[in-house]
Amino acid sequence: LLRRAADGPALVLAPTSVCANWIAESLKFAPSLNAQAYGERDEAGRAALVSAAGPYDVIVASYSLAQGGSDVLGGRAWHTLVLDEAQALKNAATQRARAVAAYEANFRLALSGTPVENRLSDLWSIMNLINPGLLGSANQFGERFAAPIERQRDMVARTRLRRLVSPFLLRRTKAEVLQDLPPRTEIIHRIEPSEQERSFLEALRRSASERVKALSEQGGPGGLGDRAGGVGAAGGAGGAGGGQSSSFQVLAELTRLRRAACDPRLVAPELGIVGAKTQEFERLVRELVDGQHKALVFSQFTGFLKLLAERLDGCGITYQYLDGSTPAAERAKRVQAFQRGEGEVFLISLKAGGFGLNLTAADYVLIVDPWWNPAAEDQAMGRAHRIGQQRPVTVYRLVTAGSIEERIVELHSDKRSLADGILEDQGDAAPLDAQALRDLLLGDAD
Repeated sequence: LLRRAADGPALVLAPTSVCANWIAESLKFAPSLNAQAYGERDEAGRAALVSAAGPYDVIVASYSLAQGGSDVLGGRAWHTLVLDEAQALKNAATQRARAVAAYEANFRLALSGTPVENRLSDLWSIMNLINPGLLGSANQFGERFAAPIERQRDMVARTRLRRLVSPFLLRRTKAEVLQDLPPRTEIIHRIEPSEQERSFLEALRRSASERVKALSEQGGPGGLGDRAGGVGAAGGAGGAGGGQSSSFQVLAELTRLRRAACDPRLVAPELGIVGAKTQEFERLVRELVDGQHKALVFSQFTGFLKLLAERLDGCGITYQYLDGSTPAAERAKRVQAFQRGEGEVFLISLKAGGFGLNLTAADYVLIVDPWWNPAAEDQAMGRAHRIGQQRPVTVYRLVTAGSIEERIVELHSDKRSLADGILEDQGDAAPLDAQALRDLLLGDAD
């Protein structure tokens, strides 16, 4: 940005939770840039800001405002366009991605820690924003690359794709900056549920398996196993019929099992069973606080975060909290407060705060429910394990023994290799498709 600043204005698009950090980091590392927040003005102020933008100006706007305000932000040419956390644009069919694609810029740069989250089509969507046509149309990409690589393990197609994209990729891995980072230790912390909780989880699993089997039998040959829609596609199928609606049902059952593995009260509050994980969380946090440590706590489920908050309130441990409903200005305040030492624990929803934040005040990370894709978890760990961290970082994955969470953790190595196969020329794996979802649920326990 500094090198290009004299020739014209720059526009940075980022998730809402990251915008304040862009302003703060620009002031710290590039004070000669005039970084300004687009979202802090009214409609007239935004129009005036964009109209007057010139050399050394950097306008920082959220993706939501970029989509809604495309007439303003997209109404002029930018010398530089930066798409931060570009995986937010991985679905080219969304209004957000189409709006950003229409922006005029002399130079485009996409930044992402997870360019391939679930499927190779994620990479196509991002690459098509910065180099339109390089990988062909979405259908052409699917035929030439995605299907052969994901379904057939076609090494020739994988090599050809890597050669195409590698001139446009600059990958900076943690291994390349180890001299600037303290060590990170990852621990899978298995938690044994009580007999009552274990019986409840098994009954829930069997009930879910029966429903999915019945659905599969009704669907016949066109049912669960025939569609290759990944986790994201299944979640957004909206009951579109056939394999997609089956995938949606399986994903719904799996999500219910995941919530129950966190704490049975999330799916059956009337039973009053307090999960072993919730109790172990309190014990772990007490131990960390006694040892003068601070911790980031990530969960996919805001309901679970609120149960954990109740435990912290009960034992008098101070904390900060952030989820998707937290206003942008308030997010920045809470991040700054935690960095100043206000709070021993930071409760964060993985979707809202799993990327783009600097939270080096913490030296422990607790991932209290494992996610399908380890890339999202890696991003969450990176909130504490990043340049500026002076202490070793320890990551705990809390996994309820005998639950669906153990099977999810087993998937992680395959999911990592899908991205690495293209980005680092290593082995590749298939995405988590409908049949894999079904196998994950049914397993070998029947």
